Amino acid sequence: MIFAIGELLIDFIAVEPVDLRDVRTFEKHPGGAPANMVVGLRRLGVPAGLISKVGRDPFGEFLVERLRGEGVDTRYMVYDSEVPTGVVFVQLKQAQPSFLLYDRTAYFNLRPGEIDRRFLDEADHLHFGGVMLAREPSRSACFEAVGWARERSIPVSFDVNLRLHLWEGRLGELDECMRKALGLADIVKLGDGERRFLEERGIRLDEFDLKLVAVTKGEEGSELIRGDLRVEIPAEKVEAVDPTGAGDAYMAALLVGLYALGRLKDPRLSEGELKLLGRFANLVAGLSTTRRGAWSVPRIEALEDREEIKPIVERLRGP
Repeated sequence: MIFAIGELLIDFIAVEPVDLRDVRTFEKHPGGAPANMVVGLRRLGVPAGLISKVGRDPFGEFLVERLRGEGVDTRYMVYDSEVPTGVVFVQLKQAQPSFLLYDRTAYFNLRPGEIDRRFLDEADHLHFGGVMLAREPSRSACFEAVGWARERSIPVSFDVNLRLHLWEGRLGELDECMRKALGLADIVKLGDGERRFLEERGIRLDEFDLKLVAVTKGEEGSELIRGDLRVEIPAEKVEAVDPTGAGDAYMAALLVGLYALGRLKDPRLSEGELKLLGRFANLVAGLSTTRRGAWSVPRIEALEDREEIKPIVERLRGP
C-alpha cells in the first residue's frame, strides 16, 4: 500500500472568474495535495492511505467520508478538538488558479507522536510534500514519519510544492527544509519554476542521491531524469477547465506507473520505460484538468482505449 502524509482540506473554488474580493459564490471541493494524490492512486487501482489531521467539525467529517468513499484507508487519520479543519480559497482566472491559505488549521497542528507507526507494517511507499514543512509541529511530524520509513527501507517520494507566502521572511529556513527533504527522498516531483527557484538558492538536485526526478512544465509536458538519462515527454492536448490538482494527478500517475511496472522500490527504468511512464503521467494530469476540483483523476476504466499507455493499463487491470 502507498501512504501519503500531509494536508487534507476544503477547497472553496470561486465560481466567477474575478478577483477573490469580488467573488460572490464558491463551490466546496475536497483538496490538499497529498489527499488529491492518494485519491488519484485509488481511482487508478492502487491501494492507498492518508495520514493527516482534521478538526472535529463538519468539514472534517465531510473530508473523511469522501476519502472513504474513494476507497482510501483512513485508519491513521488524527482528529483535533481545538483547531479547525483547513480551508483554502481558490481563484480561477483564465483557467489559472491562485490560492488563499490560512495558518491556524488542523493539518499544521499534526504533532510528533500522534502518528500511529503501525502503518509502516503495510507500507510499500511513503509520500510527503512541501506544504506541511512550512509550519511546526507538522514539519517535525512529517520528518518523524519519513525517518521511520527510511529506517525500514521503505522508499519515499517528495513533492516540492512550494507555497512561498508560507515562508515569507524565512527563506533560510526554507532552504534548510528543502535540503533535508531532498536528502530523505528517493523520488522527487517539482515544477520547472520550482527547480529554477531552488537552483537560484544554490540547491541543485544533482547534489542528492535521487533515483528519479520528475519536472512538470505545464503546456510543455514534463521531463523525467534518472541519473544521466533524461527524457522529455510532450503534454497531452486538452481543453483545460480547472488545473487545480493537476500536479497531484501527475504525482499519482507517476507512482501508479512505477507500481504497475514493478519499479516502485527501485525505479531504474530504461529510456523506453521512462517515456511510457511520462506519457501515462502526462495523460492523467491532462485529463484531470477537464473537470472542476482537485479530485478529478480519471478512473482506470476511462484509459483502456489509449494505446500509448496500454502496457501500464493492462498490468493495472490484471488478467
